[in-house]
Amino acid sequence: MADLLWDDVSSFFDPDLVGSLPDVRVAHASVEDWQAILDLVAEKGWRCRYSEGETVLPVPRAESVPARPADAEYAAHPELRVWPTADVLAIFRFRTDDEVDFDVDLRELQGQDRLDVFCGFLREIGRRLRKPVLMDPEGDCGRPVLGFDVAADRVVLLADPQVR
Repeated sequence: MADLLWDDVSSFFDPDLVGSLPDVRVAHASVEDWQAILDLVAEKGWRCRYSEGETVLPVPRAESVPARPADAEYAAHPELRVWPTADVLAIFRFRTDDEVDFDVDLRELQGQDRLDVFCGFLREIGRRLRKPVLMDPEGDCGRPVLGFDVAADRVVLLADPQVR
């Protein structure tokens, strides 16, 4: 059974309405949570690429990722690109230790099959961290529209898709 049905949530995945790069985040995180993400990627065998600026490097331990000031240029933040499937990419940005955040491209998440991949990815992260994983529209942080609910153990709607 799918966590969400495409017909119910497609408006949240329309790049023309909400922007193409929603913000996905886990608040109240720690270096240990970041390490759990790195371990999950390795355990699942998801293709990945870690880089610092333009330099591609082996995936480090989370505590080894260089700190960047919050006001540092966006491109200067270390990032981990993860492909849970060949055609779905998540880009994790190591901006702070206390929040795991990543972007996905809504153009890659069209239709029920891709939505199921995305929900499965959120579930894996949420279960591993035992924390909510929330998706906010691009540039509208703090107003999640859907996310992994720990108590329900599934991805749920957090906003009315008809109210935009």
